[in-house]
Amino acid sequence: MAKTAAGAKALQPGMSGFADDWSSDQRAFKNVHWGKAMMWIFLLSDTFIFSCFLISYMTVRWSTTIPWPNPSEVFGLSVGGVEVPLLLIAIMTFILISSSGTMAMAVNYGYRKNRKVTTYLILLTALFGASFVGMQAFEWSKLIHEGVRPWGNPFGAPQFGSAFFMITGFHGFHVSVGVIFLLIVARKVWRGDYDRGDRGYFTTMKGGYEHVETMGLYWHFVDLVWVFIFAFFYLW
Repeated sequence: MAKTAAGAKALQPGMSGFADDWSSDQRAFKNVHWGKAMMWIFLLSDTFIFSCFLISYMTVRWSTTIPWPNPSEVFGLSVGGVEVPLLLIAIMTFILISSSGTMAMAVNYGYRKNRKVTTYLILLTALFGASFVGMQAFEWSKLIHEGVRPWGNPFGAPQFGSAFFMITGFHGFHVSVGVIFLLIVARKVWRGDYDRGDRGYFTTMKGGYEHVETMGLYWHFVDLVWVFIFAFFYLW
């Protein structure tokens, strides 16, 4: 391999040079917290999964010959005798997007080492997430009571039930797991584990408020996925 004027190895052309550059470059990942790097890798893989779900949903909807149910009617709620389309879904979306704001503020105050405010904001985020899951459970029970099943439904195309339960269920599972981990992180922030550098779950070194940011990355991803689900499933 040729040498440059400074004595460094010259890069090979093509993918070989690209791989050599990244494998030998310590600046790319040396200062990145390992938890944050692993979270990005996990979110990338999760992006592929949700993308496959949504692409499959679009494929099924385009290919079915039976009329697809009207989301405004299926997901409507009766308030005072008046049918309001997508009322519950709109509230759920507002709550989840608001939780993204409280999580961002929690990360901000976490790096300021303001334990009290950080804990309250994380708990508020968890409360928003739990409220979302509760509303989703109500939505599921309502549709099940109306006869919607994974293998059919009384509103139209039978694929509607399987697509609905699979996509919203998988997302709801992510939100539920996120709420549990938010409570764990809030407890550790409140106890000062990240300030003292106590070893244990989510704590490997002093000043570990990077874990709050890592949790924030996961939560923002869950919120972003819901925006796509809301657009493709409820508005289309």
